[in-house]
Parts: sequence; structure tokens; C-alpha cells
Amino acid sequence: MLKVLAAGALALATIPAIAQPLPPAIEWGGRSRRFIAKPDNPWITPAEQSNFRTTPSYDDTVAWLRRITAQSPELRMISIGKSAEGRDIWMVIASRDHFFTPEALQRSGKPILLAQGGIHAGEIDGKDAGLMILREISFGRSRDLLEKANFLFVPILNVDGHERASRYGRINQRGPEVIGWRTTARNLNINRDYMKLDADETRAIVATLDHWRPDLYLDLHVTDGADYQYDITFGWNEVGYSPSIVRWLNGNLRAALTRDLQTMGHIPGPLIFPIAPDDMTRGILVGQSTPRFSSGYGDARHVATVLVENHSLKPYEQRVLGTVVLLQSALEVLGRAGTELRQATVADSQLHASPIPLAWKAPDTPTGEAMQFLAIQSKSTPSAISGANRTEWLGVPVPMRVPVVRETQVAASVPRPRAYWIPAAWSDVASRLRLHGIAMERIGIPRDVDVDMYRLQNPKLAAESFEGHVPVTAGTSVEQRKEHYAPGSYRVPTDQPLGDLAALLLEPGSPDSFFQWGFFDEVLQRTEYFENYVMEPLAEQMLKADPKLAADFQHKLETDSAFRASADQRLHFFYERSPYFDERWLLYPIARETR
Repeated sequence: MLKVLAAGALALATIPAIAQPLPPAIEWGGRSRRFIAKPDNPWITPAEQSNFRTTPSYDDTVAWLRRITAQSPELRMISIGKSAEGRDIWMVIASRDHFFTPEALQRSGKPILLAQGGIHAGEIDGKDAGLMILREISFGRSRDLLEKANFLFVPILNVDGHERASRYGRINQRGPEVIGWRTTARNLNINRDYMKLDADETRAIVATLDHWRPDLYLDLHVTDGADYQYDITFGWNEVGYSPSIVRWLNGNLRAALTRDLQTMGHIPGPLIFPIAPDDMTRGILVGQSTPRFSSGYGDARHVATVLVENHSLKPYEQRVLGTVVLLQSALEVLGRAGTELRQATVADSQLHASPIPLAWKAPDTPTGEAMQFLAIQSKSTPSAISGANRTEWLGVPVPMRVPVVRETQVAASVPRPRAYWIPAAWSDVASRLRLHGIAMERIGIPRDVDVDMYRLQNPKLAAESFEGHVPVTAGTSVEQRKEHYAPGSYRVPTDQPLGDLAALLLEPGSPDSFFQWGFFDEVLQRTEYFENYVMEPLAEQMLKADPKLAADFQHKLETDSAFRASADQRLHFFYERSPYFDERWLLYPIARETR
């Protein structure tokens, strides 16, 4: 029988088996191994059963969750949505009071922790750590964690990517043996999708944030990049839209997580984004995550959000156990200081700052800040394969002092409008705003409104597609206009808790706006043109009727050689100034109500 293989399968079939060429691991024997279940424990997790050699499939994970939720009265398992391939995206609710609805959890008064694993399904540490936490708070040594806090846990967000599993998912990761894929079944990276909401999976988690209103949100990842000693790193936007929340994170959470992880034998550190991964002496960038990412999105919608990045080159057991410690510590801190976090969240939601920052940058002058960095020794040698230098990590811990560059300055901002206006024709944009939970009014009778509108200048589309869109950028100028809004148009006020988020979605200068994601490309196209035989006599009439226009035309002829040599440009000069020209070409349709 003739066996037909897909191109990728054929390639794998013809490659000889080779060892994964990872750098040497540092020996580790942390105290957190005490959390591993004994072999005879009826609630031992699949990862523990394999000595953390493997991670369970979607079906095996769901079966384990069904079994424990059936036996623990503190747990309830619900689907928060379905993936593109129809799989349920499961969330477990853990409540000592047996409250299993958003309304009941809010009435309980206890703060809520939401943790998600597997937004990148190959980075699955959070799933296996969360299963261990569910066992410990139900039948183990951590039952008191639910006395003062509630816990929501999404073990696998990218469920379709999770089932695209193989030994070849992540070339730079030490275990488990078989892992899922980074993107969804539609090849979307849902950690770039929080604003545009293309993926069913992202819509599910954003709806969860909106409906369940967690106080603290943990997004559990595994790093790419360089080798270093830290096994678990975490961080958040240090400046941005939620200053009170940042003060709470810095003052309450950071020290507790660091202390508890160190006590259990782990090496916690800040998020590591090397300026040059092959040369750590160049320093670390502490950037501002834009709201396409979970941590930037949480900042914009005023939810305390922590990005957790376990180190891909550390053994899987070590990474999972570090995540167990981190989750326990976060629940303890939330139980102690959750009231203060809720107060900070309310303060940020009512801030309504103006101007609204759209983008951030590092200071032009270096600040001289440095940090003690726990590095791994490396060497660089010429490579006959790449023709460049090859970096080899040697597995030897070394401390070094490295520069720190922080993106703390506002690179672009806009004054806060009273509201945004969305014409009825762009109802799809309004629908996506609703998915975020942004409040708006839909008018039932026509209205004429004094507004400011942007005229787009020199729009540029990206050279290739990115995350299902062709990004676009443009300069802008502001025009004051009186616009007529038909019934069905939308007014989006900015004096609401999600007013900052609305601005970041609707301002064309925002890097994660609907405009820059390509939702308004229709306005970039000219749809009416002129015929030369009509434009010639019309231009003659315009020259005779308007001496200033004639002077401007003559000046351009004398100073612009390209214009002087182009018949089309010369006629277009008059067409643009005639009443026949489309005055709405390059007019961004979302308006700002400022008066």
C-alpha cells in the first residue's frame, strides 16, 4: 500500500534521531520537592506519576479534573468557551464557601486569584503546577489557602495547540518529552491577541476577566532566549495606566514571592529580556508590555497582572515545583492584602488621567542603573556553519553587573476626549469593544455632533502579514468637524473604568489600536477618479476664478520638478481642490468628542 505523508511528516521521517543539544543543567535539589505526592496518593497527578518526564494530554487532564472536582465540594469545573476546533476551555473554581458563580464570589468579599496555563501550549508548566495546587487545597496540606481567597484556574488556554503535540515543539526547552504547539489551530498566537480578539480562546479569557473580575491575574509561561541561573522570573508593567496597582504589586507581592521561592530552594528573579541575548554584558531591558500581551492588557484594564516566565533550560520538575510555590505564595498574599489591592484597583479605575499615554520609550540619556545578574558562563567561537560567532553556555554560575534600561518615558500621548463616536457602519468595531466589556451608548435618533477627527497622512502597510492582519501606520492631522450620526451609531464615554482601554483601541496612534491592526483599511482606498478631458477645462475655470489658487499652482510648478514633469500630478492638484474630490478619503472614521 502506498503511504502518503505530508511534507513535514516526510521531513521528520527522513531525519536521523539526534539528541536535543541543550546546554548543561545546573544541579538542583530544592525543598519544594516536598510537594510531590507519594506514589500511593490517590490524587497524584499524571506529571508526578511520570517523575515529571511527561505532561498529560488534554483528555487525560480533563479526566483527572473531572475526578477531583467530583470528590471535592470546594471545586467546580466549568467551560468558559470553545476553541476553533470545538474543544472546551475548562476553568476550575475553588471556593471554601462553595460559591461557583461570579456574583456569589463577589458577594463573598474574598479576593480572587485567576491563573492560566498554556496560552502557549508548549509552555505547560502552569497546568501541571495547578493540578498539584488543586489537590493540596482540597485534600492536602494547603487547605487554609481558601480561607481568605478564592482561586480560578484555567489549566490549558490554547487547547487546540496543546493537542498538536510532539517531541519537537520547542527546540530550546528541557522537558516534558512531548509538548504542544505555540499557536492555535488557526495559527494565531493568542498572547498577541488581547486587543484585537480574533481567537475564540482569547475571547473566552477576556470574557472571564470581565465577568469574574479577578483581583490578581497570573499568566504562566516558559522563556525563550539566553541561559542564566534564575529558574522562575516574574514581573509587570512598572509604569502605565494603573499606578496604585503597581504600588501594591511592588509593595506586597514582589518580596513575598521572592522570599517564598528562595525558601523552597528556587532562584527567582525579574523578567529577563536581554538587550543582546548572546552578550549579557549589554544589559537588560525592562520594557512596557503593550496591551496585545496579557500583562499590558491587564495594566490597561486595571487588573493586577503578573507575567511569569519559567526558565526553559531548567528541568521540568524544577520549573513545575517553582510554579507551585509561586501560586501558593500569591494566594497567601492575596488573602492577607486583598482588601488593599481592591482599593488600588478602584482608584486606578477612577483615575481617568489626561493625557493618555499611547507608547513608551527609554530615556535618551542612560541613567546608569545596573543590577547584579546571576549569569551562566559562556564562550563565543567562530562558526563554520553560520559564518558568525557561536555562543556556547557552559553550565557554570557566574555573577555579573549589567546595565538596566527601563522604558519609563511617554513616547506618544493624546488628550483624553469626553467620548469617542463610532458611525453605525462600523458596528463590527463596536462589537469588539463590547467583548472587552467597554460600555457604550447606541443612539436611536440622528445626532449632529461637534467632533475632532483625524486625517491620515502617508499610510504605510507592513510588508507581510502578522497575526492574521497586515499592520498599518500613518501620521495624522486633526480637523474640527460637525458630523451627522445616523441611528445605530455609538458613543463611547471615557469616564468609565475601561476608558483607558477604549482609547488604546480607538486612537490610531496606539500600537495596538484597531487602526494599526488593519480594521479600517477601507478608508485608505480612493474610489473616485477623474477623466483628463473633463479635468482640463475644469482646471482652467478654477484658475480664472481663484487668483490664490493660480499663484499656488505657479509656485509649485517653479519649485517642484517632479510635479512640473507629471501631467497626472498637475491635474490632480486641481482635482483635490475641486468639489468632486472625495473629502472623506483618509478620514479616520472614529471621532473624538472634546467640546
